[in-house]
Amino acid sequence: MRRTLSGAFALMLAAGASQAADVAQPEMDPMLMNAPEVTVQEAATGWYLRGDVGYAFKDLKGADFYQGGSSASKADFSSTDLKDSFLLGAGVGYQINSMLRTDLTFDYLTKSKFEGSTKGSGAAFGACVGPCTSSDIAHMRAYSLLANAYVDLGTFGYVTPYVGGGLGGTYVKWDKLRNTSCADDGSGCDSTVEHGGKGSWRFTYALMAGATIDVTCNLKADVGYRYRHVEGGDMFGFASNGGPGSDKGFDVHEARVGARYLFGSCAQPTVQDEVPPQPLIYK
Repeated sequence: MRRTLSGAFALMLAAGASQAADVAQPEMDPMLMNAPEVTVQEAATGWYLRGDVGYAFKDLKGADFYQGGSSASKADFSSTDLKDSFLLGAGVGYQINSMLRTDLTFDYLTKSKFEGSTKGSGAAFGACVGPCTSSDIAHMRAYSLLANAYVDLGTFGYVTPYVGGGLGGTYVKWDKLRNTSCADDGSGCDSTVEHGGKGSWRFTYALMAGATIDVTCNLKADVGYRYRHVEGGDMFGFASNGGPGSDKGFDVHEARVGARYLFGSCAQPTVQDEVPPQPLIYK
């Protein structure tokens, strides 16, 4: 009986040893061993340069002038219109983090034509005798310097929408104003009078909205809209018993396209050398 039990126990040990020998350690695939875990860094930050072009739709708030010189009463132009123009812009900025950036921009509004008219009669008008209407022509250019801040609203694929605002000043330069008054009864026109143009700095604020499109990690396209309000100021001087005059400010609605180039290295993925555990393989 003892020999029988001893033989059965020996058979069980041999079977267990045989099964243990069939358990093999997993073979490590060289590609799996070299496959690192990838994590993404924060968005790149740093200095950038920008350039913009666009089209500016202008809304002049009106203009007025002194009738009979500065000691006489002030009157509004009967009609005013400031034509649209193109714009060119450049700036330097800093990307603070993935949500916030700031920049300083300089913009040039190309020449815009002003067309206005006034109505009057006799010496009170100072330009014609009898009921008459004037035709007033001038041109204006403007240069703006603004400090801006933007909030990026998150990236969706390659597109990042944003909103922003800016404060600064605009130098408005008026060329001379040509005034020609003609009698309403068609009897004729007076000689054209030229008033010297004026220039002045005006307070300006801006609101922006748009989207940034990633072209490369450093280069970004920018498509947006900007609203600017420019305060009123001097427009033209005194001549032939009329003037000086001033404009009441204007709004600018801008459709803009541009690009930004971010200096420095781009955000790169980082790797970790940890290899994930492999399952046991049974033969």
